[in-house]
Amino acid sequence: VQLQASGGGLVQAGGSLRLSCVASGIGSVFSIYRLGWYRQAPGKGRELVADLRSFDANYADSVRGRFTVSRDDTRTTMYLQMNSLKPDDTGVYHCNAQLGSRSYWGQGTLVTVSS
Repeated sequence: VQLQASGGGLVQAGGSLRLSCVASGIGSVFSIYRLGWYRQAPGKGRELVADLRSFDANYADSVRGRFTVSRDDTRTTMYLQMNSLKPDDTGVYHCNAQLGSRSYWGQGTLVTVSS
């Protein structure tokens, strides 16, 4: 199983980005995986931004109302729509797919928000 994240980039504060994460080699069971987006800011640890169990989404307080996590099981893809971006949102964003003891990570995509 491999996860490939994309969509990061440089954006001004207040702008938007949409991250994608495609899972390959996972098959139809993708639909029952818990999916998550994490980020790691410079000099800080990795934190959970949002996760999705089936269609039940949870968000970190810092992004609630601005970010939306979604999934397309037919494309084994997860998304993170990020609006009203702030400089504090800067970091490397990693996608994760987890089912029981199985946990797969993408390589990360860099998001930089300038003030």
